[in-house]
Amino acid sequence: IQKLCDRVASSTLLDDRRDAVRALKSLSKKYRLEVGIQAMEHLIHVLQTDRSDSEIIGYALDTLYNVISNDLEEEEQEENLPKQVDDLGSQFTEIFIKQQENVTLLLTLVEEFDFHVRWPGVKLLTSLLKQQGPQVQQIILVSPMGVSRLMDLLADSREVIRNDGVLLLQQLTKSNAAIQKIVAFENAFERLLDIVTEEGNSDGGIVVEDCLLLLQNLLKNNNSNQNFFKEGSYIQRMKPWFEVGDDNCGWSAQKVTNLHLMLQLVRVLVSPTNPPGATSSCQKAMFHCGLLQQLCTILMATGVPADILTETINTVSEVIRGCQMNQDYFASVNAPSNPPRPAIVVLLMSMVNERQPFVLRCAVLYCFQCFLYKNQKGQGEIVSTLLPSTIDATGNSVSAGQLLCGGLFSTDSLSNWCAAVALAHALQENATLKEQLLRVQLATSIGNPPVSLLQQCTNILSQGSKVQTRVGLLMLLCTWLSNCSIAVTHFLHNPANIPFLTGQIAENLGEEEQLVQGLCALLLGISIYYNDNSLENYRKEKLKQLIEKRIGRENFIEKLGFISKHELYSRAAQKPQPSFSSPDHMMFDHEFTKLVKELEGVISKAIYKSSEEDKKEEEVKKTLEQHDNIVTHYKKVIREQDQELEELKQRINTLTSQNEQLQATVTQQVSQIQQHKDQYNLLKVQLGKDAQHHNSHSETFQMNGIQMEEASKLKEELEEWKNKHELLQGQLREKDSVIEKLKSSQLEMGTTEQSLQTSKSGGLEHNNELQKELEMLRSQIQLQSAEISKLQMENQKLQLMNTTADPVLGDSGATAANNSELDGRLEQEVKELKSEVKALSEEKESLKQHLDSSSSTVAILQDEKSKLQQEVAESKKEQDDLLVLLADQDQKLSALKIKLKDLGVPVEDEDDIESGDQGDEDEDGDEEEQD
Repeated sequence: IQKLCDRVASSTLLDDRRDAVRALKSLSKKYRLEVGIQAMEHLIHVLQTDRSDSEIIGYALDTLYNVISNDLEEEEQEENLPKQVDDLGSQFTEIFIKQQENVTLLLTLVEEFDFHVRWPGVKLLTSLLKQQGPQVQQIILVSPMGVSRLMDLLADSREVIRNDGVLLLQQLTKSNAAIQKIVAFENAFERLLDIVTEEGNSDGGIVVEDCLLLLQNLLKNNNSNQNFFKEGSYIQRMKPWFEVGDDNCGWSAQKVTNLHLMLQLVRVLVSPTNPPGATSSCQKAMFHCGLLQQLCTILMATGVPADILTETINTVSEVIRGCQMNQDYFASVNAPSNPPRPAIVVLLMSMVNERQPFVLRCAVLYCFQCFLYKNQKGQGEIVSTLLPSTIDATGNSVSAGQLLCGGLFSTDSLSNWCAAVALAHALQENATLKEQLLRVQLATSIGNPPVSLLQQCTNILSQGSKVQTRVGLLMLLCTWLSNCSIAVTHFLHNPANIPFLTGQIAENLGEEEQLVQGLCALLLGISIYYNDNSLENYRKEKLKQLIEKRIGRENFIEKLGFISKHELYSRAAQKPQPSFSSPDHMMFDHEFTKLVKELEGVISKAIYKSSEEDKKEEEVKKTLEQHDNIVTHYKKVIREQDQELEELKQRINTLTSQNEQLQATVTQQVSQIQQHKDQYNLLKVQLGKDAQHHNSHSETFQMNGIQMEEASKLKEELEEWKNKHELLQGQLREKDSVIEKLKSSQLEMGTTEQSLQTSKSGGLEHNNELQKELEMLRSQIQLQSAEISKLQMENQKLQLMNTTADPVLGDSGATAANNSELDGRLEQEVKELKSEVKALSEEKESLKQHLDSSSSTVAILQDEKSKLQQEVAESKKEQDDLLVLLADQDQKLSALKIKLKDLGVPVEDEDDIESGDQGDEDEDGDEEEQD
């Protein structure tokens, strides 16, 4: 090993160093300690200096992995080795990561795409994280883009690297919230869910298991990641995981593992330890996307393995816990039986069945507790099945209440405990149901009168059954009597109850009975604290005196403290789910531990209070009640007054709005009346003026009427001719522009190719003809404009004549003759102009046709031109390519000639060869001449 290390350190040739590293790799598994001590520094140096050679880098990484990793082959594992092996791995890891640059170097090597570098790099980094997780995590966290580089492994197309990348990220994200957040925001959820889908969801292999473990690392106890998972709509993508077919026989071990992890992942999102808001939003999302419905189908399916069924029940429990919508849905689920039964009933049947597995029964109890948690509607439905009015007389279907009563009084102590706790949850924080449950009557045996449920519980308690049964019944009674004075009165009404409790507390029994004594003390304390003194023999003072005489206050408080000091109590207080290692440890319920915390101190104070203090408290309570009544009365009065005030305010607002509207209408009407007055006065004035001028001007209007009409007609005709003239000029301008464009396009086309000249000459001649015709039209339009100007002059003369007409109009006959002559001349000119306009429009149509034909020929010519240009461009490209090829060949030839000259081979230059060729040609020419 020493020689090989020297070769790695001192060899100048890369091949020698590579061979030496390869040899070290082969020795590293067997002689791990020696190779690690002597070669680690040299191997790190190789990683730094020989990065260009992937093979030596791969060997070096493999050697380091063998030295650091504890994954020994099975044949080498021995019983006395594991401790030493663990120490070696952690020691070598500590040496490696002492220099942080080594880890950053490893991160850069992991970026390499070469399989022989990337894969061993991933394995080595995973091994480092296994040995010294927190330290390596910290180095990766501070290195720039460290986590992002490792995230790229999930996108690698090679499955080996991708799968090992998942394992690496598992180690990287363990117990480090900062890295978990970075990984999540690097789109890890999307990639991992894609891999799970590609691998076949629950039917996939161990890769799916690894992905699910990584998802658990990212989500467990990480509120921001859970929120990101929910906001990214990834909960919806979990639904296909639980689409289990009808054929549930023959589940593979891997499928069971995968489904187990999938269920745990759902539970991570809705765990009771999460913030309530986050849990609630996840529960709602699971209902809306159909995930809860899918879980319920698994719950009711046949052929599902027992552990999967148990975990599914636990998962459904936490998905519905405290969520009213989900609880209502669960209450509506029916089992596929004939007749169909509610799922709750089917589950309770398995809970009170002693032949069912213990874990399954615990899961069902948890499910029932979660269904009733903060669900007063569900509590009422359960209790109603026990009440006399709702019990099914036919007895065809078994109700939840009947099953609970059956379990409460069965011979199996576990069933007694489970049923008692379940019934206690049905009464949790619900005083009305506690009162209603007092109405429940039970038929114990034929011939005997029915007994109340409360009485039956105390009877079983006094019979001295198993500890588990008595603990369950005492928890039920404590829950029932707490915060319910009527229930306390009913309990005290039985004269045997108080003597039994005091007898139990006063006795000095073994450790097992101490728990029962503590619960009896709690029940007696509740009977004192919530006592309304309605029974004369069992008033608060008398019960306290009884405790002082029979038990002693200190002894009573000590016995009461047995509950909270018990080991099983502290375990149950940790989390809501009942998790017990064996049925014997099943003693306390989580919700009951909360009740004990609440009541323990209160009862201790109540026991030590004197009768005078109690009286004072009662007086204070009464005065407070009176005050409360007065306050409530005044509140009612204030509410009524507030309502009246609101109504009056609304009336005032409506009246003010109506008043404003009326004022606006009045102002509008006033302004309208004023306008009407002004208009009336103006009309009056105008009518007076019209009456004065009417007589003086009536004769002149009659005499000049005919001439004015004729002049107006002439004006209209002149305006029409002007408009037509302008239109014709516009058309001429358009045609001129078209001709100019044609000329320019023809000139451009003429310069490109000679082959197009013949076709263009025809187009130019055609354009010349069009120009001539346009010049003719222009000359005609000029003549027309001259005639129009003449007509305008004559029109002006007529207007002058009209204006200078004599008011007496003596020579009216002469003017009439002149007017008739003018009319005749104008009619003739108008007819001539109309005929000219017709001729012009015909010429315009023919010109349009000529233009269309010329434009089509121009378009054809342009197409031909573009084709020719493309051909020219292609030929130029070909020429350029040929020139490039020739240049390359010339370069190659010159290089070859140089090489030949270097080798000593005589080579002729191109000039010599050309001169030789010319000489040969001359000789051939001379010979031909001689011949």
